[in-house]
Amino acid sequence: MRPSLKAEDLALVEAVSRHGSVGAAAKELLTTQPSASRRLAALERRLGIRLFERDTTGARPTPAGRELARQAARLLADLDALPAQIAAATQAPSLSLGTIQALAPIVFTAAQIELAGVTLQAEVEHGPTLIGRVHQGLLDGAIVTITDQAVLPHGLQITGLGASPLVLVLPAATAPLAAGKKALAGREVLYSSIDLTGEHLHAGLSALGALPQPGPTIEATLRIARHRKVPAVVPDLAARWWDDPTDRLLTSPVPGKVRLSLVTRPPQPSHLAQVLPALTARILSAPQDAPGRPELGGARR
Repeated sequence: MRPSLKAEDLALVEAVSRHGSVGAAAKELLTTQPSASRRLAALERRLGIRLFERDTTGARPTPAGRELARQAARLLADLDALPAQIAAATQAPSLSLGTIQALAPIVFTAAQIELAGVTLQAEVEHGPTLIGRVHQGLLDGAIVTITDQAVLPHGLQITGLGASPLVLVLPAATAPLAAGKKALAGREVLYSSIDLTGEHLHAGLSALGALPQPGPTIEATLRIARHRKVPAVVPDLAARWWDDPTDRLLTSPVPGKVRLSLVTRPPQPSHLAQVLPALTARILSAPQDAPGRPELGGARR
């Protein structure tokens, strides 16, 4: 039988993880430490998993405890927002739209502009989770990068939005590249592809003699590359969004594109369908004065 989780369980796990102490969590939740300890022990028995390592210094979450606390924080935030969302749904048109973390600033900025007058309920999650939530009817739509790389549930409507090519970002003061096909030989190169082609990109860079290193997120990849003064390969739309005027942008030495798609259940939500061309252009289009990307060996700036 699948163990059940209550909102009180989630609140307790989240509070203990955040405070690092059962006593502090109990005080926040207006209960006693013995009661909180009993509830936590009972929850661990039901789940069959140890969530915290507890001693006289406090409570440290196990990997399972950290994951449950992370999910609990998201679910509790959703519950807190639910009354306002229900009220808003009766007063104005609304749209629930999800996307992955790397695209969230770009997608939701564009959506707020193009969906003026529509209450936007934004969700950030992994691509497979978003696709599942659309299939379950929990999201009106999701903009993701993996629809051509994963098996999708039956009955979804997939709308291709376009593609963003990979580019090579050279931060200021980066050592000059060597000439020819081995321009990156022996060089550390960070990369972030925001789809499922990371292994292909890693292998392609390795074949060129580079020392590829995956970045944690696109923004972090670019920040780390600028700090270390090393090249980075990221999608063009991300290089422009987190642009630094001193960066030089070249064509990627490993060809590739990140393809964006909108996942919905048919029929496509009318509010979204009306603005989709403008929304797509705002997400993918280059600045009006941006020239084309030069080949490796030339620079845009």
